[in-house]
Amino acid sequence: MTEEVIAAYWRDYEDHKSNFIPAFLSNDILRLWRTFCVNYEARTERVPELEKAKGKIKNYKLKHSRLLTCYSALLYLLALYGHQNTVSPSEAMVMIGLTPTQRLEWLVEQSYLSCAKDTIIKLLGQYEQFLGATNADENELVAKFLDRNESREHMKAAYEFGDLMFDALNKIGDGNRFHRLLIV
Repeated sequence: MTEEVIAAYWRDYEDHKSNFIPAFLSNDILRLWRTFCVNYEARTERVPELEKAKGKIKNYKLKHSRLLTCYSALLYLLALYGHQNTVSPSEAMVMIGLTPTQRLEWLVEQSYLSCAKDTIIKLLGQYEQFLGATNADENELVAKFLDRNESREHMKAAYEFGDLMFDALNKIGDGNRFHRLLIV
């Protein structure tokens, strides 16, 4: 089944083996990310305070786990393309088999990505902090996000995570055609 899906995304690959950009898959990944964001906004209650805190928790998780799920795949594909000017279906299958953090760990291991290594290591570190912060039951998390100062610190960390992801995307993409397609 997965092979069939990848084959559909790579249907033009045979004619473009030397310069294939996984544009349709990337577009769908970006669409998924934006759908997560829109759904968050549509379902977020702003009052009373308890619902506001629950909304902040969802936002915090969105800006870490969901962002990492989508953008780790894009970074992985972008790294492959930047290194070899193409991405094969078999490489996409490998990427699908990895967790988001495993994708980042793979990126760190690639010598040709030394310019992004520190940024990716910071992403992994911040994600680990996120997991530690959310490793609590719902009542404990709500209490954390009801505290204005603690909530502000968590949201600051979420924005920093997004900034690091943006930095990694730019360093790995380095203005190539695939990078441009992701941005514009």
